[in-house]
Amino acid sequence: MGSATVYELARRGLRVIGLEQHDIPHDRGSSHGVNRVIRLAYWEHPAYVPLLRRAYELWRELEARCHEQLLYITGSIDAGRADSKTVVGSLRSCEIHELPHELLDAAALRRRFPGYQLAPDMMAVLQPEGGFVLCERAIVNFVDAALELGADVHAREPVVSWTPSADGVEVRTAAATYAAPRLVLTAGPWTAALVPPLKALARPERQVMLWVEPRVPEFFQLDSFPVFNLDAPEGHFYGFPIFGPSGFKIGKYHHRREAVDPDRMDRDCHPEDEAVLREGIRRYLPDADGPTVAMKTCLFTNSPDEHFIIDTHRTLPQVTLAAGFSGHGFKFCSVVGEILAELTIDRASRHNLELFKLSRFGTLAAT
Repeated sequence: MGSATVYELARRGLRVIGLEQHDIPHDRGSSHGVNRVIRLAYWEHPAYVPLLRRAYELWRELEARCHEQLLYITGSIDAGRADSKTVVGSLRSCEIHELPHELLDAAALRRRFPGYQLAPDMMAVLQPEGGFVLCERAIVNFVDAALELGADVHAREPVVSWTPSADGVEVRTAAATYAAPRLVLTAGPWTAALVPPLKALARPERQVMLWVEPRVPEFFQLDSFPVFNLDAPEGHFYGFPIFGPSGFKIGKYHHRREAVDPDRMDRDCHPEDEAVLREGIRRYLPDADGPTVAMKTCLFTNSPDEHFIIDTHRTLPQVTLAAGFSGHGFKFCSVVGEILAELTIDRASRHNLELFKLSRFGTLAAT
């Protein structure tokens, strides 16, 4: 979100400094691991769909600027029992926003895409415009474009503190102190360290991603395997076709429900982590159950309702906040950068942000 915001502010002609505590890109937060799902049939809430349509436009604009493909269209599968929140919510978004889609039973899905072997009582919503975004490459291209437009971006310069001032804000880092009329905070798992009142609203959770070499690779290629969300009795799994040398990728929302401190979390992967993900593979994607290629930890930063937090600070209008993307935010990064630029400059956005306001949390959000 920070890289996209620096770019969007720079292309509006503002003088911008972007501060990153790690490398660009890095593997300490929530934006690494090759790719992230993007999908229009948004089961979480239909209000996300207009933002997604704009996100697709902005991803294509960034691709044209950087001459590199970042968005890959595979189609998307939202699967579960007919009464599951994933199937019901996906169909609701499709119907409200008139998205093209098909509803397939388990047998029809397997005939179309043999890599999927759902339980007989499961259904799948197939939406043809889903796919994935290359996450690290997106960040690099946002930053490169921002630099070309005159922004300053400093890696390995952690923010120590920030304070309001008569003219805006003062930000102190490990290397220097900066003064500016506006501040945008996109600290991900480190949000609570910079805005302590948000500790209860932006909670980091340890996640693990697994890549495997499928036993039947032809079932899991870009042209034969849509990205998926699978709402199963064993948990909510998500995954990707084979891309490059990394193999088939799978993860599980709320992997082992481990709340963590991002600076002290266990970043190693263990047999217990692999077992969680192999359960989903062996039950619903058995032809993918081949040797492990790689495993990697990452982080979700969860809000209480798992909707985003995008708002202006309640008492400091010169400060804009974005946090709590709850494991489904990266696909929106292009449009969130636009939103944060608009809030920073105009203190309002063309987009409907009612779902993301801090006020929905009442006294918990007394920033």
